[in-house]
Amino acid sequence: MILVDTDVLIWVLRGQESWIKEFEKMVGDARGNIFITPVQIAEIYAGLRPKEVQKVEDFLASLRSVDLDDEMGKIAGGYINKYGKSHSVTMADALIAATASTKNLKLWTSNKKHYPMLDADNFYD
Repeated sequence: MILVDTDVLIWVLRGQESWIKEFEKMVGDARGNIFITPVQIAEIYAGLRPKEVQKVEDFLASLRSVDLDDEMGKIAGGYINKYGKSHSVTMADALIAATASTKNLKLWTSNKKHYPMLDADNFYD
C-alpha cells in the first residue's frame, strides 16, 4: 500500500515518460492500493490551470483518498515541533508523513529530505 507524494503526481500529470513508467510499475507493485490525502489534492489544485481541470480530476478520482484525523494531526504537530526549524518541515509534509505512518503506507516521493521523521523502510523506491 503506497501513499504518493505531490511531486510524483505532478510529474505524472505533466506527462513525464519516466515518471509515467515508474507510476505504472508502482500500480502493479501496490496491486492498486494507491493512496493520496486531501493535502496532495490541495497542493495540486493550488497550481492548476483551467485547461487541466478535467485531466486532473479524472486522474485523482482513480486514486484512493485517506481522510485526515485527529491522531494524524497530533503526530504531524509533533513532527513540526521536532523537525520544523532544523529541517524546514512544512505542515503539508508533516501531515503526509503522519498519514503514512498511522496507516502503514509506504511513501513514494522524490524529496525524501522533506521527511526526516521517516525511516528508509517507510519509503517506496
